[in-house]
Amino acid sequence: MPKSSPERSLAYHFDFRQLWIGDGLSQVGAQLTALALPIYAVTTLGASEMEMGFLNAAQTAAFLLIGLPAGAWIDRMRKRGVLITADLVRGLVLGAVVVLALTGHGTMTVLIVASLILSVATVFFDVAHLSYVPGLVGLRHVSEGNTKLQATYSIAAVAVPAVGGMMLKIVSAPFLIAVNVVTYFLSVIFLGRIKKREELPPSDSHLPMGKAIAEGLNFIIKTPLLNRLVFATGASAIFSTMGWTMLIKYAVTDLKIAEGEIGVIMSASAIGGIIGALIVRKMTLLVGEGRIIALSALATPILFIGIPLAATLMAAGVNPMIPLIVSGFMMQISNTFFNVSQVSFRQRLCPPHLLGRMNASFRFIVWGGMPIASLLAGVIATHFGMVTMMWVVVVGEILAALPLVLSKFVTMRDLPGGGTIQDVDVS
Repeated sequence: MPKSSPERSLAYHFDFRQLWIGDGLSQVGAQLTALALPIYAVTTLGASEMEMGFLNAAQTAAFLLIGLPAGAWIDRMRKRGVLITADLVRGLVLGAVVVLALTGHGTMTVLIVASLILSVATVFFDVAHLSYVPGLVGLRHVSEGNTKLQATYSIAAVAVPAVGGMMLKIVSAPFLIAVNVVTYFLSVIFLGRIKKREELPPSDSHLPMGKAIAEGLNFIIKTPLLNRLVFATGASAIFSTMGWTMLIKYAVTDLKIAEGEIGVIMSASAIGGIIGALIVRKMTLLVGEGRIIALSALATPILFIGIPLAATLMAAGVNPMIPLIVSGFMMQISNTFFNVSQVSFRQRLCPPHLLGRMNASFRFIVWGGMPIASLLAGVIATHFGMVTMMWVVVVGEILAALPLVLSKFVTMRDLPGGGTIQDVDVS
């Protein structure tokens, strides 16, 4: 009996390659902005704890405000067009921020308003992106596609902040944000090269908006395992957002870490993401699809303990960069395991016509609490201090992981998967 030829990697799939390159360019710029924007707010504009809370809340507000209808709209649109439009909007808005900053007109109000607009574009981009991959590469290749995209994110998260930290010693933060403007526009070019054309669903198949939204929500709420996954992830996101909202201000003001060193910490930590992306498929085969979701969800908050401990260790003479790097490195591994596994599970499980609404509903439940969490972080840090706020994050995230740890996920090697998207040739 002749041996079957091995499947070709998605690296040979022209359309996926364009999406992959465009996504990689966007990730490079986004990593620079993630480093430069809060540093600009803290060091140049003198942002307080509450102002940092408002800034981070603005960056996620759209998931709460328009997350649900966005999914219904995207299910009626060509997703490639949504991706292109979102990148154009994000490039133009960040370009305006750069011009205002370099001309001396940058303010916290400008950053917060720009972040609100960016969050709207990001909602559409993220939901369309998650819904686009299965139809572009086929269900059989979804896990490989997600792994490659996650690896790209992790590589950018390693290399870019370190370079950005060094660049901040030479140029101001707005110049780093300007790089993101260029990468968004380059991403538009590569997305425009994708050859596959999507068929719009017939207009007479559109449900009324309310029923369309309800269908996506009901799929998540009534599907076993998926409902437990979404609510546990949503609870975890509330507490993790509190921690990441204040992390740079905590590092600069409490731990006295220099701007350039923050980039080094972010890069060194993110190496864990690359390792995680390289071994996630083997670890999934070894541990099991269900168990790796539950165990990685619990590992992340336990590893977060190093962040509040950094202040205590610093008082004992330990360089605070060490616990931040170690915790960040290990958390990136567990986060990669969790993200690749749960996204692939959702994409396999969901019928194609519901992908946009399912992903939007998932993001609404998970990300909808983030703006409130950002403001809550500002309140707790203002009244009780940064270290106390970080310990609240640890306890909250451990509690959030329990619904997954105390569930069938722990006993399941293989998770159910459905969907009817036709697999495509990757040649």
